[in-house]
Amino acid sequence: MPGQSINPKAVAEPNSWHARSLDTVVRELESHLESGLSAALAEEKLSRIGPNELPSAKRRSWLVVLLGQFKSPLIYLLIAAAIVAFALDHRTDALVIFAVVLLNALIGALQEGRAERSLEALRVLARDHARVVRAGHETMIEAREIVPGDVLMLEAGSAVPADARLLQGAALQVAEAALTGESVPVSKEVSELPAETVLADRKNMIYAGTHVTAGRARALVVATGTGTEIGRIAALAEGAEQPKTPLEQRIARFGRAIIVLAVVVFALVIGVGVLRAMPLGEIVMIGISQVVGMIPEGLPVAMTIALAVGVQRMARRRAIVRRLSAVETLGSTTIICTDKTGTLTRNEMTVTEILLPDLRRVQVTGIGYEPQGSFHEADRALDVRAEPGLEALLEAAVLCNDAELEGPVAGGSGYRPLGDPTEVALVVASMKAGIVPSERRKDVPRRAELPFDSGTKLMATEHDVGGASRVIVKGAPEVLLGLCGSRRTAEGDVPLDERALSAVREGADALAAQALRVLAVAVVDGVHIDPAAGFAAFQGRLALLGLMGQMDPPRPEVKAAVLRCHEAGIRAVMVTGDHKVTGRAVAEVLGIAQPGDEAVEGRELEGMSDEELAQRIDRVSVFARVHPAQKLRIVDAYQKRGDVVAMTGDGVNDAPALVKADVGVAMGITGTDVAKESAKIIIADDNFSTIVAAVEEGRVAYRNIKKAVLLLFSTSAAEVIVLLTALMAGFPAPFAAVQILWNNLVSEGLITINLIMEPAEGDEMSRPPNSPSEPLLTRIILTRMAFMVPVISATTLGWFILRTKAGVPAAEVQTETFTLLVICEWYNVLNCRSETKSALTSGLLTNRWLLGGLVLGNLLHVAVVYFAPLGRLFRTVPLDLSVVLILAVVGSPVLWVEELRKWVARRRARPSA
Repeated sequence: MPGQSINPKAVAEPNSWHARSLDTVVRELESHLESGLSAALAEEKLSRIGPNELPSAKRRSWLVVLLGQFKSPLIYLLIAAAIVAFALDHRTDALVIFAVVLLNALIGALQEGRAERSLEALRVLARDHARVVRAGHETMIEAREIVPGDVLMLEAGSAVPADARLLQGAALQVAEAALTGESVPVSKEVSELPAETVLADRKNMIYAGTHVTAGRARALVVATGTGTEIGRIAALAEGAEQPKTPLEQRIARFGRAIIVLAVVVFALVIGVGVLRAMPLGEIVMIGISQVVGMIPEGLPVAMTIALAVGVQRMARRRAIVRRLSAVETLGSTTIICTDKTGTLTRNEMTVTEILLPDLRRVQVTGIGYEPQGSFHEADRALDVRAEPGLEALLEAAVLCNDAELEGPVAGGSGYRPLGDPTEVALVVASMKAGIVPSERRKDVPRRAELPFDSGTKLMATEHDVGGASRVIVKGAPEVLLGLCGSRRTAEGDVPLDERALSAVREGADALAAQALRVLAVAVVDGVHIDPAAGFAAFQGRLALLGLMGQMDPPRPEVKAAVLRCHEAGIRAVMVTGDHKVTGRAVAEVLGIAQPGDEAVEGRELEGMSDEELAQRIDRVSVFARVHPAQKLRIVDAYQKRGDVVAMTGDGVNDAPALVKADVGVAMGITGTDVAKESAKIIIADDNFSTIVAAVEEGRVAYRNIKKAVLLLFSTSAAEVIVLLTALMAGFPAPFAAVQILWNNLVSEGLITINLIMEPAEGDEMSRPPNSPSEPLLTRIILTRMAFMVPVISATTLGWFILRTKAGVPAAEVQTETFTLLVICEWYNVLNCRSETKSALTSGLLTNRWLLGGLVLGNLLHVAVVYFAPLGRLFRTVPLDLSVVLILAVVGSPVLWVEELRKWVARRRARPSA
């Protein structure tokens, strides 16, 4: 918190709490194992250390957002021109220029404000209460009032409100995916650990932002607020520098070039005017009109609206854009660094394979917590009721289990898991077989249990089966198989000799090689659980029922999304906190990992120099077990190669990399608030395929920007050529400065704004990414301008010279020339709709916005020419209808020349027979 003073004892050596003895931790935090803090000491600490919360994200005021829209060299140049015009008493011209600048700023500010409001709607309220022991009594307090030294009381379902060292734990498991990226809950223990233990392996610590999935615990708070691991990561994210977007870089380069060119042209105009002995005021205004003619005033507005349209289109496809610039950046993306858990996968453990004691392998269909699926052996569907061995395994897995599955919810779909995801997966598998867990547990009640122990990796329950005792044990195969003396088959129990045991272990290894989390289940009848003897009492007495392999399944739509990325020239790279084997297996299933690709763990990455990483990074498709600073390093390594990096993530640990990436993409449902605050785009449905849809919309937006650039620059270049040529040839100005401003803002602006509403052409995702180094005026745009500009210039200037020499009054000639320029633009906008498709076959109705813009533009131009008050303002006079019709014909070569170029381009692109 701003101005917050942190207790040195609460944060000194923050990474060593796990390595200290409990007595030392309690003493340093001035607490007591049983009674916790006194009320007075807790209040004193709260006032000294501050509340247990992170600083609120700094919200930019609307004024700051508005002022931010003026940061453009083009805008600076326009403002300078307006100031000079005002100083020369050409107030109308100055006010029109200021109107252009203000309109652009308002549009950009309004769109960014809408994006921020969309983000606010996504925020999820955090748990705000916790149970603590103070002065020897348990009490509920607000989480923000927790201080170092408080004793927390936690149980399954509790959110962890602060970083804490465990005092006591009973079968405690904590889901830490949001912090470390681990896809399964972590079993916790009390004993101290070596100082060098990494964050993900600190089993005697629990951290803010995680939650308890099973068991109970007492824990001593060691850090709150900004002193927690979440707080440190948030600070790291805040300090990460956000790079300029490719579009911002292009505009900056172009703006500098325009400024230089404007100065040169202005000096040239002044020089020509002096040589012609023209009045200084007139020369300066002509120079300003030249500068204004050079600047495509509609470009900032067109770019802003093009990106805003992209924002709205992305919103319809469940992508919320926080910064307009991120829309265009997506179109330039070459690398997507994506988290695995919850992003590529469903974050719902699912049983997918079963190995029976007779070594038969059974596949289980259906993914996630929806209890819909079937059982298959090879290509044969199995009726579980006709498979007593399979049914016995599934029933045992439900009985030796503390998890539940609630649902379906109102409406008939959606299930809510309660308990450890690994155990929930077993419940779901049994329900797929028609077993009702609640009924089975009622029929076979539990008498006793040995809770899961992280040391033995086993759990046992004792049940009453018709008056007889039955003990079911489940756990890690490498441990449980050592306790088995037999295996249960259709013929009864048969000895588990060395040969059979070896075969079962090979089967377990085969399942593990598929990145499956494997559990073994065994049973013994007629015995009782002896807590004193523990699991050792079952040595050699258990009968193996089978092995169950489960995994966090990939989202079904992700594989197709990854393929689309490849087709679009985008490389997807997995960056996860999970294990390398698991990550590699998922990456191979989804097509992220190609043959010959590498998977690198955080420890390996730590030992690499920057040079070695740069050499190997092309071959790495999976980065596993990485921490936040390493994610930053990975993003930085790609950016140094010139890649445009998108980083997707949902956890607190993703935040720094989300900020560092060119475009950070956070998950809207499972994403933490820290991740959402750090991202530029939020995927509302947590669906990876949505990022691909957003990339497509980004490419459409950028393509439409290039169409607008072509239209604006071809017109601006023609205006400058006509004005400068006429001046140097001794003619008066073909246009009044206010006419140029009207044309650039209204006539040209209307069709430009609607041109950027063009729908996708359909081939956006089959093209390579937009190059970050690509200039605003690309080679293709310049080539097309080479055809358009001479035609527009020759047509307009030729008519002006012809009518001037014919003795037509100057005001009428200027109005005709002004009208002809506008007509040429109307033809040219049809040219700009596609690079190769004919304007005659594209159909105006595919973009009704453009059709409306042309109609409105015609009406407004008629008003300027024929409505006297506007005519006086814009220095026009009414024209005969016959002249207007002639002008419509005279301007048509602009369309026909470009149609000829497109026809030649299509002929060249056609494959030879």
